[in-house]
Order: sequence, then structure tokens, then C-alpha cells
Amino acid sequence: MENCLDFEKLMEMEGRYRANLINKIAGYKTANLIGTRSGSGQENLAVFNSVVHIGANPPYLGFMLRPTSVERHTYENLKETGYYTINQITGRIHRQAHMTSAKFQREISEFESCGLEPYYVKGFKAPFVADSAIKIGLSFEEEHRIKCNDTRLIIGKVIHLILPEGAVGADGDLDLESLDTVAIGGLDTYYKGIKLGRYAFARPGEDLRKLS
Repeated sequence: MENCLDFEKLMEMEGRYRANLINKIAGYKTANLIGTRSGSGQENLAVFNSVVHIGANPPYLGFMLRPTSVERHTYENLKETGYYTINQITGRIHRQAHMTSAKFQREISEFESCGLEPYYVKGFKAPFVADSAIKIGLSFEEEHRIKCNDTRLIIGKVIHLILPEGAVGADGDLDLESLDTVAIGGLDTYYKGIKLGRYAFARPGEDLRKLS
């Protein structure tokens, strides 16, 4: 027997219960740390599960930001400097990464408090996470306010991409499993991915061809 919940029933739920449920119904999501630095040099690091592909030509990524009715250090820093980093979380650092979700004061560095090392590229203002396998440096391009709940889609242009030697295949593919990349379910549960298969471009009337 299925449990059918309409909008009214969802809104009657206790707030934290509803947040856990709705955050998990979309399935596995990306697990990333976004690094910023204020104009005065204060480093900030925060975990996000909403990074999405916007386009490849040119390369853009986006992420969702919760309402700015309270302090959002990531948002304030990237708007001030114009730069930020996206760093994929690995199994080895997922506990430290989750700790960055705590509500640290602005003057406290999550890097130092959570046991993560910053890494800088010369001339780029925002800190990367040294232990992340996939490090992406971005410049802020635009934002779009979502009126129904006052969240924002933040879009950045990829200007630095740092990957381990040999991580990119001959056709540009990345083996995320071998890079120890993890995913997030909901707000607080971390998973390791297992590749089920990689397939050639699908065409009507043709058998699906497995690549790996």
C-alpha cells in the first residue's frame, strides 16, 4: 500500500521532519565544498548539495543558495570578490566536510576548525580544498532569485579545473568512483557510488552499446 501525501499534508508536518523528507526525495545529489574569501582575507568553507551543470560551451556551473534573510558568508564573500571554488567531497574527508555545516562565526575559518587545508592558485582570490580530488575555480557571472521561496540560483564560469594526473580519459570522461567521490542523500547522509555502466549515445532503433 502506497502512502499518498498531498501538499496540505506535507505542510502539516513538523518542520525538521518535512525538511529531511523533501531534501531526500530527489535522490542522490552532488557533495561539494564551496570555498570563498572575504575582501579582508577571511576564509570560509561550506558544504553544498545543490551544484548543477549549467553548460559546457562555455563551461558554467550553478548552485542553489538559501534565502539571504540571515548571514550567508559564502554569498557575501563571492559577491564581494567575484570568485569562489567548488571542491568535490571524497570519502576520506566527508566527516570534516560535514562539520563545515555548523554555524561558525564569520571570523572563524572552517578550514582550520574542521581540519581541512586551503590551497591557492596564484592570482586567484578564493581557496580550494587541498584534499579534494576535483577542484574548480569560478568567477561569479549572474544570479536568479526564485520568487516562490526566495532562494537564489548562483551561476559561475569555470576558469580553473584542477584534477589528479591521469584522471581524464581519452574522450574527456572522469571515473568518479576511482576518485573517491561521494554523494549526499538529503541533508546529512553520505554515499559512495558504484558504476552500473557507461553507454554510447542512444539512437532510436539501435541496440544500446555499453562502453564500460
